[in-house]
Amino acid sequence: MTMTLRALVLATGLLGTAGLLPSGAIAQTEFAQCIDRLQARAVESGVARGTAERVLATVAPLERVIAADRNQPEFVDTFADYLRRRVTEGRVEAGRELYHQHRTLLDELTRRHGVPGHYLLAFWALETNYGNVMGNVPVFDALATLACDRRRSEYFAVELVNALHLADRGDVDPSDMTGSWAGAMGHTQFMPSAYLEYAVDGDGDGRVDLWDSVPDALTSAAAYLSGLDWQRGARWGREVKLPDGFDYYATGRELRRGLAQWRELGITDVAGRPIPIADFDAALLLPAGRRGPAFLVYDNFDVIMSWNRSEFFALTVGHLADRIGGAGPLAVAPPAHDRLTRDQLAALQAVLNERGFDSGTVDGRLGPMTMQAIKDYQRSRQEPADGFPDPDILSALGID
Repeated sequence: MTMTLRALVLATGLLGTAGLLPSGAIAQTEFAQCIDRLQARAVESGVARGTAERVLATVAPLERVIAADRNQPEFVDTFADYLRRRVTEGRVEAGRELYHQHRTLLDELTRRHGVPGHYLLAFWALETNYGNVMGNVPVFDALATLACDRRRSEYFAVELVNALHLADRGDVDPSDMTGSWAGAMGHTQFMPSAYLEYAVDGDGDGRVDLWDSVPDALTSAAAYLSGLDWQRGARWGREVKLPDGFDYYATGRELRRGLAQWRELGITDVAGRPIPIADFDAALLLPAGRRGPAFLVYDNFDVIMSWNRSEFFALTVGHLADRIGGAGPLAVAPPAHDRLTRDQLAALQAVLNERGFDSGTVDGRLGPMTMQAIKDYQRSRQEPADGFPDPDILSALGID
């Protein structure tokens, strides 16, 4: 039976305005009550009452923050679009120039923390375009808005309390704390928890300033990655070539095998040479489906994802780092194709669940459970099971 997108989305009840701050007077009342709870929580954690009261007295909910949270590019862009916008020839050249400019510092950070400079530059590029776009949203307004929203309230409540600790210990004036819609700050967009634990004085002036000091920002980024267990001397992963007839069902970050096993399956580097053998596991990712590039990803890929929980982000950091380090473009460019909207993805999830292929919560987001459900559905039809939500799958499932 064919079901319209509108009917499916209304049936799920999980998209549209669900989870948004309520509007009007009720919204103001609920927000004020939420702030009172957050203030009490901050004081209980050790923030001076005066600091908590002074900072939180002026916070206001920002609807644009909620809108940004619901439309993150990692969730709405195709891999081709995401990569094309972030790995440009201009950005690669700028990264190489900045590597030369900061070579002494970057080499010292590599020696101390094991993180090569071209990776630090790739993070810097993706987070703020080398410091050119650090965001101008008041951090406390952003964090308060998200802490009082239903979708990820606990995560942002913790970050708001951490931001109050930063203000309380005098690291930075609260009025100067601006950043992204999600409360990330400075050249490398540290959340308050990362700022508290890993921010380092890299220029020796006795204070940490992630907004106006590039040495502080890069040194802090290296310390953060090291703290996330960056593997010294290892890559993030590599683009690879798959043999004809490869079983795409073996893809996904949860399905890890030793490099020797991948080699036995016929996977080579992009030039057709056997992949190097080392004593660690790897996962195989197809971010644009079987017609796009294939990547074997290693432990440092997981470290990158600890920084940002997006496979697109992590793949792009790795590829941009390679480019800054002298490598060329991908051997297989991601094919351009129509992306599914969030409503279409929600409809797809709803039908998959209805047919017994567990895609998890119907939220319009392409996560591991949804990709696994697509793979299971494709395999049931004896189709190449790459887990990729090609628009053709909608018609196959009877979704208009």
